[in-house]
Amino acid sequence: MREEVGVEIAGLRYFASQPWPFPNSLMIAFFADYAGGDIVPQPDEIEDAAWFAPDALPALPDPVSIARRLIDAALAA
Repeated sequence: MREEVGVEIAGLRYFASQPWPFPNSLMIAFFADYAGGDIVPQPDEIEDAAWFAPDALPALPDPVSIARRLIDAALAA
């Protein structure tokens, strides 16, 4: 997180993984606790990054995606 967006994290916890046949990749999802820092996206690597309140989320990913499963699990906690 620090390298990509300047945020420090703690308590990294594995959530799940999801294979993608093209382009032969594996998406891996983790939960983590915010430990400090301000969001500063890495130029030429990260287009945008932001914090969102649970009631103000942008359009959510497809329900079969690991990103959506991670969001749903976080909101249910």
